[in-house]
Amino acid sequence: MLEQFGPSLYVAQGPTVSFAGFPYPTRMAVARLSDGSAWMWSPIALTPELADAVQAIGPVRYIVSPNKLHHLFLQAWAEHWPHAQLYAPPGLARKKKTLHFAADLGDEPPLAWKQDIDQALFNGSFAMNEVAFFHRASRTAIIGDLIQRFPETSISGWKGMVMKLAGLVGERGGTPFDWRSSFLRHAPARAALEKVLGWNPERLLIAHGLCAQSGAREIIASALHWI
Repeated sequence: MLEQFGPSLYVAQGPTVSFAGFPYPTRMAVARLSDGSAWMWSPIALTPELADAVQAIGPVRYIVSPNKLHHLFLQAWAEHWPHAQLYAPPGLARKKKTLHFAADLGDEPPLAWKQDIDQALFNGSFAMNEVAFFHRASRTAIIGDLIQRFPETSISGWKGMVMKLAGLVGERGGTPFDWRSSFLRHAPARAALEKVLGWNPERLLIAHGLCAQSGAREIIASALHWI
């Protein structure tokens, strides 16, 4: 259920979900922190087998969502690990009032995981902001929806053509056009991008599409050139 992506970092593939009529494969990440606990990013559908695999990494203490769209499975994970703290990206706490969040995510990581994971807030959009993360031990940039890189073999028909025209297909990848257009202020997003590139990441882990074990900095710079 879990595959090692890098040192102390693991991924699991989830089911495909529909968003605006387009099929989106899902992916989550689990990092083992220095204190032996587990940090969860963008959890997918919970199964007993996946729960056991995650528990083998360490006790789940923190569960984060990169943006306000990645909330479908938070409730199930929070109920399974009631002592874990949920952290909300901008806008999610207002959207999901039934969930209890320990705090909102910003541009600086909480002390709880600062030693192991850095973060950067891409804001300036009137529609949705996103928090990117950097797992230090594996030199991995972890990005939710800002970068999507779908392989040519996975798309077809008019929907595939739309995704191609939007720049979401192929090695370069990109950000959906409607989301790009919602960034009325580019300066805050540009500052976040500079911070991410300053991490000099080696690996790239994304929620939708092709991840990369090398060349992450160049991929990010290319995919987010519009900022």
